[in-house]
Amino acid sequence: MTITSPTKVPGSVRPVRTAHRAQKRPSRFKPGAGQQLKGGPFAYIALAVVGIGSLLPLYWTLVAASHTQDEVLATTPPFLPGGRLFHNLEAAWEQANLGKAIVNSFIVSGCITVATLFFCTLAGYAFAKMRFRGRGALMTAVIATLTIPPQLSVVPLFMMMADLGWGGSLESVIFPTLVSAFGVFFMRQYLIEALPYELIEAAKIDGANNFRIVLSVVLPVARPAMMVLGMLTFVQAWNDFFWPYLALNQQNPTLQVALGQLKASYTPDESIVMAGALISTLPLLVVFVIFGKQIVGGIMSGAVKG
Repeated sequence: MTITSPTKVPGSVRPVRTAHRAQKRPSRFKPGAGQQLKGGPFAYIALAVVGIGSLLPLYWTLVAASHTQDEVLATTPPFLPGGRLFHNLEAAWEQANLGKAIVNSFIVSGCITVATLFFCTLAGYAFAKMRFRGRGALMTAVIATLTIPPQLSVVPLFMMMADLGWGGSLESVIFPTLVSAFGVFFMRQYLIEALPYELIEAAKIDGANNFRIVLSVVLPVARPAMMVLGMLTFVQAWNDFFWPYLALNQQNPTLQVALGQLKASYTPDESIVMAGALISTLPLLVVFVIFGKQIVGGIMSGAVKG
């Protein structure tokens, strides 16, 4: 069909030429709102490999903890759980005094996690939304502390704890780690994008002071990031061995220090050591099962920002 050009009339609006155009086929790599990418067989294979690789150390710990040391160290090690699991768990519990160690670990990890969330959220909010002189220099100094190896501060920190009379007590492990530079930076980066200035200004117009703003505005917005930071902090404090080993004694240990006692003998029983390691892992699994939904939600909330 031939499209003829219309006659041009002075002072009239030029007509727009129309033509049928082929509609573009939607790309499957750019899903619209509410759509999800569908994984192919290679994605499921990769996920299966990663999942098996992640569970394999835990499974081997269970297998080794349920056999004797001779069976574990044999040329052909066992691949299925045995029948000595509860016997080895009881032996590890009695030899290393794991009951008191677990209580101490919960106290230390809980106090460190709560304090880190509180102080890091306040500091992150201040660096993200408050204007004050020297803010950039202070934030640079906080980030610079991440480059300092923790081993450099062991001697002065140990002397400080001794001067305070906290040698061998849980305070010597809790107080040096009440706040972390990573936590301050993490919360700052999250609140820069997640907390708009309009919410803060609206709260000020309503007559809220800084404490009320933090309680009613900042904390609800920062909750997803706080869940992620809390989980990371709890796991790190729970698994920490270096500083608690130096600061505490065998009469008042954390769980990791107590497990070191199982390995300290001249001929340690590997099956009992694995049983102790299994006991130390179970509380972390319970915490993740309880708070896993909130933690994953916090990670996804941070992933879709921007």
